[in-house]
Amino acid sequence: MKILISADMEGTCGVSSWIHVDAPEETAAGKPSNQGEYERARLRMVREVNAAIEGAFAGGASEVIVNDSHDGQRNLIGEELHREAKYISGADKSLGMMQGVDLEGIAAVFYTGYHAKAGTPKAPLAHTWSTWLQDVRFDGVSTGEFGINAAIAGHFGVPVVFVAGDDQAVEQTRAFLGDQVEGAVVKKGLSSTAALHLHPEKARDLIRQAAERAMAKIPDATPYRLPAGVTVELEFDHQSRADQAELLPGVDRAGERTISFRPADGLEFIHMFRAACKLAGIRMSP
Repeated sequence: MKILISADMEGTCGVSSWIHVDAPEETAAGKPSNQGEYERARLRMVREVNAAIEGAFAGGASEVIVNDSHDGQRNLIGEELHREAKYISGADKSLGMMQGVDLEGIAAVFYTGYHAKAGTPKAPLAHTWSTWLQDVRFDGVSTGEFGINAAIAGHFGVPVVFVAGDDQAVEQTRAFLGDQVEGAVVKKGLSSTAALHLHPEKARDLIRQAAERAMAKIPDATPYRLPAGVTVELEFDHQSRADQAELLPGVDRAGERTISFRPADGLEFIHMFRAACKLAGIRMSP
């Protein structure tokens, strides 16, 4: 059985501030470098990924592929990654955080380093895709990156069976996808930028054990598929973003700061979602 790991960073044990997860070259000009903090965080990230890989192999996986899914998507340290795993890095991938799920033989998806959806109180670094996308809804049901990515995986008939991250990320993922998802809570949120963390070694033990258990759930797990005729809504932080996203063919205005569209399936969804977000992210001319 092949496993795809979607590796994010904000939900990693020890991470509680944006300074931990912003690559130094992406920080604002004139600000002190966060190189040291980022390097420590990305090392913790790859070690948690390794724990999930070890659990997957212990549970019977034949191959593990890791997709770097955080921000610029080149955060994993290749030399530190489990030597039996393969990994995907680089941005602007057509399937985003789910790149690789379309490969032949992928049996299930694992999430590592995941965070809660935008707007979640007391959830460290909670957001959905960007800091300015306020909500994503499937037929009125709010979701986060865990739901977005499950819909992509489901299009290819692949279920999600594991998530590691903060307490609310794990709770939200399991509430959305059900008990088929094994969870590893590595920290408890105290605010948007604070958490009570396990020791990193204990966090990795927890991930390893839960990942192995998750392997046993694959035969009975159900892929998440978008409902037929689903209406997807994207709510932004400013009306100008909705103005721009509305220019995309097939998109309607659904509110002051909200656009909607009706994708045929999970693949069309992610393509329209990415295009709408790219348009919304372009700054308006002064």
